[in-house]
Amino acid sequence: MVLKQAKEVLQIEAEGILGVIDRLDNNFVKMVDLIYASKGRVILTGIGKSGIVARKIVATLNSTGTPSIFLHPVEAMHGDLGMVSADDVVIALSNSGETDELNMLIPSIKRIGCPFIAFAGHVDSTLGRQSDIVIDVSVEREACPLGLAPTASTTAFLAVGDALAVTLLRKQGFKSSDFKKFHPGGSLGQHLSVKVQEIMLTGKKVPMVSMGQTMRHAIQEINRMQLGAALVVERDNILVGIVTDGDIRRCLTAHEHIYDLPVEEIMTRDPRTAEPDSLASQALGIMEKHQITVLPIVNPVQKVRGLLHLHDILGKGAFRFNDV
Repeated sequence: MVLKQAKEVLQIEAEGILGVIDRLDNNFVKMVDLIYASKGRVILTGIGKSGIVARKIVATLNSTGTPSIFLHPVEAMHGDLGMVSADDVVIALSNSGETDELNMLIPSIKRIGCPFIAFAGHVDSTLGRQSDIVIDVSVEREACPLGLAPTASTTAFLAVGDALAVTLLRKQGFKSSDFKKFHPGGSLGQHLSVKVQEIMLTGKKVPMVSMGQTMRHAIQEINRMQLGAALVVERDNILVGIVTDGDIRRCLTAHEHIYDLPVEEIMTRDPRTAEPDSLASQALGIMEKHQITVLPIVNPVQKVRGLLHLHDILGKGAFRFNDV
């Protein structure tokens, strides 16, 4: 019985989000464009459960590059309204749209001159009618069997907030390397702060072939470490190129048999590199900019010191390029 009830709750909440998807319209696009063009901050406000959801959306926006703050509607009427400027964008959250403390705030916000957006469960409510843009976040029913405790509705509000944050993140070109600036204490932030030499592969773990060897050797090396690439070196392990899975695929379109071809005919010459003393965040920036997943690590005379894979920075499965 317990599992059945739990699954029913999750089903109702999932249906609530799916319903919001169907009603999302050009108002969402207008909101994103408005915030993107804004010179100020995003100010979210709400009371009760909606206020808690607003605080979570603020945290998500801040961590993904959109400056945001929470404004309590009651405190706003007693002095905190001074934090709002005409350059800001205000987003108010209310399922009913008839929250007195919130609606009393609207005339003051409009006098300041900043745009006013509503996330509302009832678009024809007082809040909805007085807003410049209304996002319909209504749900058919709450998961609470009494229909009283906000459940599916708060889940829908959270989901729309996440949609806003991620859409802005992509529009702003926010990168994983930017994450370090906003999460210096998190596990990813700490990992990005280490030097490349602390996390790179070294020794026999680096797939490597010499100039003059055949593609058969290169493919064997690529398969040995399953990193999708092998470095090509000349005497004293001086880097001259790299053979990647992509190079092999492109070659196969022109050559039916590639095993006996010398690696120098296939390799990419002068690949992107980093030095051992570079920060992991700098290496990640190079990978993102050039959309590569492996980075040779060399000293100033191009002698191979190691190899860095994207997984060594972010963990396996934790990242993919936007365009891939």
